[in-house]
Formats: sequence, C-alpha cells, structure tokens
Amino acid sequence: CDSMMGRNLDIRRFPIRTFWMLLLSGCMLTTLNAEDFDFDWRFSHGDFATAMIPDFDDSQWRMVQVPHDWSVEGPFRADLGSGNGYAPGGIGWYRKHFKLNPDHADKVIGIEFDGVYDHSEVWINGYLVGRRPSGYSSFRYELTPHVKFGNAENVLAVRVDHTRFADSRWYTGSGIYRHVRLTIQNPLHIGHWGIYVTTPKLTDDTCTARIETTLENDGSTAETFDLQSDIVTAQGRIVGLATTSTTLAPDKQETLVQTVNIDNPQRWSLESPTLYTLKSRVLNRDLVLDERDTPFGLRTLRFDPDKGFFLNEKSMKIKGVCLHHDAGCLGAAVPDKVLRHRLLLMKTLGANAIRTSHNPPAPELLDICDQIGLLVQDEAFDEFTPPKNKWVQGRNVGQPSRFGYGEFFNQWSVIDMRDMVRRDRNHPCIIMWSIGNEIDYPNDPFSHPVLNNRYRPDHPPAENLIKYARPLVEVAKRWDKTRPVTAALASITMSNAVGLPQLLDVVGYNYQEQYYEADHRNYPLRFIYGSENGDSYRAWTAVRDNEYISGQFLWTGIDYLGEANRWPNRANGAGLVDMCGNLKPIGWFRKSLWAAQPMVYICASPIRERGARGWRARYVETWNWPVDQNVSVLCYSNCDEVSLTLNDRPIGSKSASEARDGVLAWQLPFEAGTLKAKGLKNGRTVCEYVLQTAGPAQHVALSPDVTEIRADGKDVCLLSFEIQDEQGVRVPDAQTELHFSVSGPAHLIGIENGNLSSVESPKDLIHKAYLGRGLAFLQSRRTPGPIIVEVNADGLTSAKVALNSQQP
Repeated sequence: CDSMMGRNLDIRRFPIRTFWMLLLSGCMLTTLNAEDFDFDWRFSHGDFATAMIPDFDDSQWRMVQVPHDWSVEGPFRADLGSGNGYAPGGIGWYRKHFKLNPDHADKVIGIEFDGVYDHSEVWINGYLVGRRPSGYSSFRYELTPHVKFGNAENVLAVRVDHTRFADSRWYTGSGIYRHVRLTIQNPLHIGHWGIYVTTPKLTDDTCTARIETTLENDGSTAETFDLQSDIVTAQGRIVGLATTSTTLAPDKQETLVQTVNIDNPQRWSLESPTLYTLKSRVLNRDLVLDERDTPFGLRTLRFDPDKGFFLNEKSMKIKGVCLHHDAGCLGAAVPDKVLRHRLLLMKTLGANAIRTSHNPPAPELLDICDQIGLLVQDEAFDEFTPPKNKWVQGRNVGQPSRFGYGEFFNQWSVIDMRDMVRRDRNHPCIIMWSIGNEIDYPNDPFSHPVLNNRYRPDHPPAENLIKYARPLVEVAKRWDKTRPVTAALASITMSNAVGLPQLLDVVGYNYQEQYYEADHRNYPLRFIYGSENGDSYRAWTAVRDNEYISGQFLWTGIDYLGEANRWPNRANGAGLVDMCGNLKPIGWFRKSLWAAQPMVYICASPIRERGARGWRARYVETWNWPVDQNVSVLCYSNCDEVSLTLNDRPIGSKSASEARDGVLAWQLPFEAGTLKAKGLKNGRTVCEYVLQTAGPAQHVALSPDVTEIRADGKDVCLLSFEIQDEQGVRVPDAQTELHFSVSGPAHLIGIENGNLSSVESPKDLIHKAYLGRGLAFLQSRRTPGPIIVEVNADGLTSAKVALNSQQP
C-alpha cells in the first residue's frame, strides 16, 4: 500500500484485477482565528460604477445575511430562461463594513468564500484582490496589504455578474449563496487547505496515519517552530501523536510529513460513522501560532471489476441519488440544518450515497455526510468546451443559448478541479472524483462517426474529450492518490471509440444499462457503475442481479428548480421526494427496494378505458374518488406478505412472490372510508399504511419539527402545514391561500408547497397550499425570546404555534 501511495493509480498497470485504496480522511478544516462573516452585508441588485470605493454611499441598500440568493426572490417571468427556472439573474453588489483590532496589525488577514454565483470580483478598500468566474468553486484572497486597523473602517465589496442568466441547464441562484469567513493568522501558519491525511496501513488492530501539513512563513524573518499533531477520539482521548521541529525561511512554504500509529482503530462506516479529530498546532515554545481541528474517519474502499464495490472489505451496492444544490423556495442559499434534513431523508429511503450534481457542493454537505454515514461522488463540471445547449423556452424547445462554464473552461478548469480536490480530499464520505457529467453527450457539442446517421461532422470532434479530460485526471491524482477518478458518460459508444474510459479509474454509465453485459465482456478490467439512472425496476435489477455492477445513482433524489418545461413550469419533478420533503409514490417504491426497515405503502388511481390517447393512469396518495368509480390500488412493500382491507372488510392478501416488477396491485370499486394495508413478516404485522377519505376542509394544522431554536441567526424550524377536515385528515385537493404572521425574534425565509408550476413569491407571507399541504422555513434572529407563528385562511379555523429562541 505504501508504494501505491507514492504514485498515480493506473488500473491498467495493476497485476491484480482489483482497484483498491486506503484512506484516513476528514471534514473541512477550521482555523483558530476564523470569524464568521455571514452577517451585516449590504446588498443592491444592479450595477454601480464606483461601488468598490469605500466612500460610496450604500446607506439605502438592503441589509442581508449570507448565504443569500437574489434569484429566488424573483419575480419569475416567462421571458427568462427555463433552464434556470425562469428566475432573474443580472448584476448584484454586496458591501460589508468592519473594523480590525489594532493588536492584529502584524497578522495575515484573509477572506474565504465557499461559493459565489458567478463571475465574482472582490475588492477591499477599493483594491481589487481577485476574480473568480466559476460559481461553485471555493476560494480565498489575502487582504493584508490593504486593510486598516483600530478605528479606521474597512469596506469589503463584492460584485456578482450573473447577467447571462441562461447559462445553466438547471437553477443556479445568484449572489453570495454560501458561507464567508474572515481569517486572522500569524505570519507563520498552516496553509489554506494545507492538511492532507492518508493511511498507508489500516487493519483491525492498527492504523498508520500519514499526515502532510503545509506551513507558510509570510514574515520577514526565519521562524523556528514545532508542529504538534494529536489524534483524539470523540471522547477526548489522545490515541496518537507526533511532533516535528524545524525552521522555515521568510516568504517560504514547506510540507512536513509525519506518521502516527493508532491502536485498535474504529472504522468509519455507513452504520457507524466514527470520527476522530486531528489537532494540528504550530508552536514557538509555549506560544500557539496556529491551530486546526480536522474531524476524520478511518475506512478502506475498493472497486473490483467482477465483484463490485467494497467498503471496509464489505461488499455492498451503491444505492445513490443525484442531488442539485437548491432547496426549492430557499433557492441556492440553503441553511445547514435544511441540508442535514434533506440528507437524512435520503437515508430513510435506503440510499447510502449522494452524487453532487453537477458541481462541487457546499463544504457543510460533506461534513454532514461524514457525520451521518453517506458516501459521496464529488463532481466538478457539467461541460467542457464549447458550452452545452441551455434551453430557454422549455426542455428541448426552441433555440438554446450556449453560455456557461465552457466559455472559461480552458483557463480555469484545472484550477477549479485542483481546488475541489484540495478542499475536499480529507472527507471519509468521498469515494470518487468526477471530472464531468455527460461531457460526451452526442452532438452537445462533440460528435463522432460511430454515431452513424447522427454524426455531425461540423461539430467538434469527440477526440477533444481526451484533450480536455487528461489534465483534469492528472490534477486530481496530483492532489489525491487515494480515490478513483470517474466521469458520468452519456454515450459509452462514442467514448469507447475515442478511448475516454481508458483515462478513468471507474466508468460511469448514464442511462445505458443495455451496454453493461457487452462492455463487461469486452473490457474485463473496467469498473462499471450506473452514474445516472432512471427509477424503473429494471434499471435497479440491472444492478442487483449483476455482481460486477457497483451500484447506481437515481435521477433524482429531490425535485429541483430549473431544467423546466414551458412557462409556468419552473421546477423539475424527477425526484423521489417533492420540494417540501414529502415522499412521492415513486419514492415509496424506491424505499421498498432499498430500505431494511419494514414498510408498506399504497396509492390509487381510477381505472380508465383505453382511448385514443392510450392508458394514462396517475397514482396518487388519496382515497377521495367519485362514487362507483373502479379504482386500481398499487402497493409497495418489502414485507413477505401484504393484506388489504376497506372499512375493516378484507379485500385480500398477496405474497411478495406475486409482485410484478416489484409491485402488488388490486382493483376494486371505490367506497368512502378507510383503506388499510398491513405488511407481514413471518405471519406477524410489522407495519401498516392507511388512506382515508377526507371531508370538507375545516382547519389549518401546523407541525413544527422543533419547539426550540438557537438564537444564532442561523438555526431553522421546519414548519409543516396541512389543510385538514374535521377528523384531522388531509384534504388532498386543497389549494387554499394561507396568510402567515410571525411575532418574536424569527422570520420566514421561504414557503414551499411542492407545486412545480407555482410562480408565487416564496419569500412573502402569503402562499397557497398544494395537495393540501406545504412547508415553511422559520429562521432565528440573534436575540432570544418567544416566537408565535399564526396562519389564517378564509373559511377555515386558523392555527397558531409557539416556539422559543434560546441563547446558543
């Protein structure tokens, strides 16, 4: 293993047929002197020629907190791009006024942005310190030469240019939509993303950790120091340590390598995501010059071309979902708690992996996956160059735009790939680096004669895929030699013709299950998995029944904004879960295939006669149908047997062996009341699901996920609302307009109902229910106190809920 750590992993050179690696990894590094810079920004939508000048008058600008996304604030319009969900783009400016302690006059001052969409320019006190065209890359700029200390005010100004709003195939958002930090460091300090930890050896008895720490001396004199690295358990017990003493010349950097042994290591796994903490300290005698805490986990992973994927030498199928970065009404500015809620929801479905489609995610998403036990395929790009088609009037409708990342790919792609790997390489959750999604999509833009009658000789040749992919693979391996590099390929035929899969360690197939068998036979050393797949039963059995297929990633886990059809549709409904977090029937179906916990679910649709337009049954979670209507009931379950009753009258029982493509079905005449399915294992009822006929809407019901939130300005309460009848049954067709009011130290940051074609503002206090329900997001202020949320609707009994905000 030591020899493998010292060179690039080229699977074609391996004498064995198993690609394997060992990794000690960790969460995002935290700096000792890092200040949360999310609060007290001034914002204005529009361009201002002199807004970078400190004396510019911003007194009338709106005060905002970042993460902030101005696109989701609307207004949504039909003349804007469908790819971006008909949301506005344009130019926006952010300005932040701050002072620095005079005691820090000899420090190194920096600013870190986790993501700004897009084409950002950053000024400090009128000096331009950097530009970044990519909206998904994290970056840091040094401010030291231009800042003031004491009573003098500093002004940080950020210009964001999303004028080309039709630059993506999905919703991107606009603005400083991820976290910001100010860093204050001693001249001798650990470099940005300067810690990298691997394990040349990991067994049940012992672990050898190899720690690389990059030190930088920005001072004018040589510094003698000790680098102390302690490995600490979650209970605070030190289980390994190393100390290195050296001297670093001025204006130089050096990477120190240490090894630490850990006895009786506890592995990170999906079932038990055990995390340690690496505590790195730079010491000059007893003075701490810099300190970093790095949570990490120990685990092994390997891919075998015949046996699939192994985590900690345990064979498992990757049951993954693709996720875009927006959260419906919140747009791209997603609070940490909401990210956690969404990821935990995917775990309840039985998913064990996330694909970050199609860009580097927020760092905190990876932190959460480390903590709760989810695997991650970390993806860099959706296109090479030239850019792909971006649909403006609806999917595959009209004339597309061709703006996007491809316009600056040649200049920035290697830098952005490098920064993604360096930022994320210490996370135990990450199992693959992806250099791109559907970069080989036929004729968008590349083409090749192997496409036969679809070949377009006027398009760029597919051989360019090799030209653009090779540097990305090389830079990924330069900064992390422990994980395979992959790509999600859309045309394996064209990619095979030019040799693109041979550059990759693991090869992703998007919607190409039909090629699994032949390619496994023709390329016996190739590691194959489904990088993007439909949610059909057959797409799953292609994974389940073929040991050599490592897994699949469904498109998609949750509905998302953009990639929309014609106006007013502004969101894509491919998810297993809607934008409120409610499982759709297809989500329950997936749960029946993936989840271990016993479950049963039923949904229904009227039985229609065949007509000129064919059979179009739509199954929904309701038992409200016309009298004498014949109804088809579908049942999804992972139990041995399911029994169905209507108003306590037996309808029948069916065993799992009677399922067709994983589904049990009954047909019966509708009768108002209660339809109940019971799941049985070994003849005993272990779960049940009920559909109940709803009467007229009578009241609003509110269900907060918590009754106490932290008064930190960031905590969130997820407040579900329903339109219910007198018996408390949700009225499934209610689209009642609701009026919200909030008193106390909190505010609503978004209201979502899951309607893909709703163009209501998600940010005001008036919103309709959809399917009789919805979800409101209530965020705390930075002061404690009682909170009251009240919801009123014409003709319905109002609802009120009391919460409390407490000091963190």
